[in-house]
Amino acid sequence: MDEKWLTYTRRYEGLNVFPYQCPTGHMTIGYGHNLENGISKEAAEFILRQDLQAARQAVSRRFEWFKKLDAVRQFVLVDMCFNMGIATLCTFKKFLTALRRSDFSGAANEMLNSRWAGQVGRRARELAEMMETGAYL
Repeated sequence: MDEKWLTYTRRYEGLNVFPYQCPTGHMTIGYGHNLENGISKEAAEFILRQDLQAARQAVSRRFEWFKKLDAVRQFVLVDMCFNMGIATLCTFKKFLTALRRSDFSGAANEMLNSRWAGQVGRRARELAEMMETGAYL
């Protein structure tokens, strides 16, 4: 791709990092990308990596004990944050208290005894098992 093409298109389209409706009524993002056309798998993978990194940073900033967890339990916490957001995750008081105390069985039980578990089903059951065992499924 010629850099001049990119330069001109960037200039004329402008960058919008939030979705907006273009003059022709199409939902658009970025440099005029029509969201009705979807995104490529590569773009989706890039966004997923960015979103998981943002969730990891949010959890790491919020919970000073996060870095003491093993990689599997760090993943569980990050995935929960990715799924529900840090504000909602922070409302899981009993879960977080158990996790901070390294009571992984208790933390897993608290995960399963939540409205969230009913909403996400299998995901919650698998994450709870990983929390309890410290092993990826």
